[in-house]
Amino acid sequence: MEKMLDGKICIVTGGGRGIGKATALLFAKEGGKVAVSELDAEPANETVAEIKKMGGQAIAVVGDITAPGAADKLVQETVNAFGPNIDVVVNVAGYTWDSFIHKMTDQQWDAMMNIHVKAPFQILRAATPYMRDNAKKEKEAGKRVMRKVVNVSSIAGTDGNPAQVNYSAAKAGIIGFTKSLAREWGPFSVNVNAVAFGWIETRLTKAKEEGSETIEREGKKIALGVPKAGLDAFKAVIPLGRPASTEEAAGAILFLASPLSDYMTAQVLKVSGGWF
Repeated sequence: MEKMLDGKICIVTGGGRGIGKATALLFAKEGGKVAVSELDAEPANETVAEIKKMGGQAIAVVGDITAPGAADKLVQETVNAFGPNIDVVVNVAGYTWDSFIHKMTDQQWDAMMNIHVKAPFQILRAATPYMRDNAKKEKEAGKRVMRKVVNVSSIAGTDGNPAQVNYSAAKAGIIGFTKSLAREWGPFSVNVNAVAFGWIETRLTKAKEEGSETIEREGKKIALGVPKAGLDAFKAVIPLGRPASTEEAAGAILFLASPLSDYMTAQVLKVSGGWF
């Protein structure tokens, strides 16, 4: 049986952990060749090793995706490894840096815009010759090859969330970006969609009381996780009564990256268990 991404060249940012890792592994199972973009080398290499163990093809591209030149490096290393074509780009990489607005700094605001909006913009701009331009040539030759962009948003971006004006604004911004790029690239057979997740079980949504992780960004340590009382409140308003696994989240991304969504573009798919 033919796999849904057989031979497709795919970029997955944040591919060493959480939703990104689950997506990279699922793409590889479906025949995709995967460039795993990740901030840290260890998780990136772990994902690549798991893909190669299952007989798949993958490379790790390590570094801060918001750093100058990082997007160009990611695209170039993907092309160097797999050839001058890119079929799928999934922008997963991200984190939260919460505060109520009267306590929020410019640094917190800018950090969310950089990771959730600017980095996807720079990656897709760098990928243009290998996505849009290749498709343009194919169109002129009478061929249609569908390519896919999947941007990860959040119900914080579609509906808002207190203490997250920066994150919510960024996740709303990537929706506007998605809809606009869908109009630009639609004539070239590129589907551009977003998935808006609710509560997915990752290190960003662990109970802080359980000793959740910290990350260091821009010289500051940021505590990840959510107070347990908040998680209990979330569970109470989710009709399905539970968070999603990362594998369930990856399934929605695979749908948008696969031929199953070839006539779907400029859409925001909510995956929230019915929340909101």
